[in-house]
Amino acid sequence: MKKILIGGLVGGILLFVWQTVSWTVANMHNKGQQYTAKQDTLLTALAASGIEEGSYLLPRMENESDMAAMETWMKEQTGKPWARLSYYKAWEMNMGMNMARGLLSDIAIVCMLCWILAKISTSSAGFYILASVMIGVISFVNGPYTGHIWYPLHDIGAHLTDALVSWGLVGVWLAWWMRR
Repeated sequence: MKKILIGGLVGGILLFVWQTVSWTVANMHNKGQQYTAKQDTLLTALAASGIEEGSYLLPRMENESDMAAMETWMKEQTGKPWARLSYYKAWEMNMGMNMARGLLSDIAIVCMLCWILAKISTSSAGFYILASVMIGVISFVNGPYTGHIWYPLHDIGAHLTDALVSWGLVGVWLAWWMRR
């Protein structure tokens, strides 16, 4: 149990540190959250529109549309501008709580990986590294990449780098720790 908890604690911290570096110091995700000088105009227009908080795909047909109308509409939209929008009526940021939740989540998922690895009898460092990187690839493909297929992310490369580097670091740590 000690191996799992310490492995998860240190591995979770490694994930958290990489995420911090990626999103802040290295600013790798800038393409996914770019600045526009028109932000005040856009936010004022959204607030004045009376739109409810939520996530929107623009343009979009109503859910009740039949398939024939949907196909026609989709052909008409080809080549035209579109957007994904997440709208919130009030900025609420609790940096401390968000960071705590992120760190605890990272520790929990690395503890789960440690538990799985503890059930496998192997002493190969390469196995631990490869298994960890595979977890990163699974996370990437099931999360950002699957969404990217339908709604392209401007920072998809940064998400892939995050998956490979952070889980590679965890793998190196666990290759040393779990084999002790």
